[in-house]
Amino acid sequence: MAAAGLRGPSSMNTLVNLCQKLTISGFSKTVIRSQPNITQVRCMSRVKRRHTVPPFWHPKVTRTLYPEEVTPENQAFVSEVISEKLSSPLRAEPWERGQWTKNSIRCGLIAKKIGIYPMWTKDGTRILTTLLQATDNHVINYIPPEDLAEKSFHPLKSSKLGALIVGTQSVDPREITKEYFTLFSAVGVPPKKKLTKFLITPNAKLAPGTPLYASHFQPGAHVDIAGITIDRGYQGVMKRWGFKGMPASHGVTKSHRRGGSIGSGREKSRVWPGQKMPGHMGRNRRVIRGLKVWRINTHYNVLWVTGPAVPGPTGAYVYLYDSILPAHQLHREQNPPPFPTLFQDEVNIDEELFDENLHNFSQPSISFAEK
Repeated sequence: MAAAGLRGPSSMNTLVNLCQKLTISGFSKTVIRSQPNITQVRCMSRVKRRHTVPPFWHPKVTRTLYPEEVTPENQAFVSEVISEKLSSPLRAEPWERGQWTKNSIRCGLIAKKIGIYPMWTKDGTRILTTLLQATDNHVINYIPPEDLAEKSFHPLKSSKLGALIVGTQSVDPREITKEYFTLFSAVGVPPKKKLTKFLITPNAKLAPGTPLYASHFQPGAHVDIAGITIDRGYQGVMKRWGFKGMPASHGVTKSHRRGGSIGSGREKSRVWPGQKMPGHMGRNRRVIRGLKVWRINTHYNVLWVTGPAVPGPTGAYVYLYDSILPAHQLHREQNPPPFPTLFQDEVNIDEELFDENLHNFSQPSISFAEK
């Protein structure tokens, strides 16, 4: 405010001389006028987000399987011992089951995408659904919130949440290393090919060894599905970004599918971060939210969910969660799901479960009223 009354060149020079000396914590330091030091911050679009090979810090596979010339009788005996040792029920007593609240976060499922199939509602509307099979899902370990907060990169976000380690697709224990097998030997379940971590609230914890079925979700519920998209490789701008391309004729020569000018002239004189250009397409993690579960087969653990847009190719693993969209959370509060999961061996459940609006082809589509 004091500098507002300064007028003329001499007054401005006086102000500049005063600003050249600043007092910080009682010490006078002379400020050297120079060009500002600008540090370039690169956009995340310039960082490689995907890798087609494992990171270099992953341990290399050094174990080689050789034919051991085992007789068929001994092979059958070893397989029988393995099945008896790893197919027992829970080794520990089941834990106390928590009560559902509106802030509860349940565990999810690991499923495999097996195809796309059309379904029809009762009013005749045709819908496309994706089939997801959740087989051999078992709880491997539970991490309390205290232990998870110490190991998490974001302790403030994970301080009130625990985690369940879930595995799927059992493999032969003779094909894995001894160190990896120790993760499952104490639990009493076969070694798993795929492992993942689900954040949960402490009241939704499950004992290690607990099986998870497709009936963990109910028909009519909405789920969020995460997965890795199809790897398309190196693609041009027309396939990667949907560019229209150049005309097919009228003076266009060998530039029909090119992106054209990116407008980097004059003061810009550089390529802006995030510029749409050719490059690697696909192999990104994507989450599709709010997909409805239309049908469940409890015998083969198959779920039919809305749409063909579930990320990943056929045979890829995807992760199913309770939807976090506000409208679906309200529906879940009014119709609580099985909590912490549905223990299928304790209840009588049908093999086929349908949504109330989905047509069941085992039932007649036309009914005639009796006179």
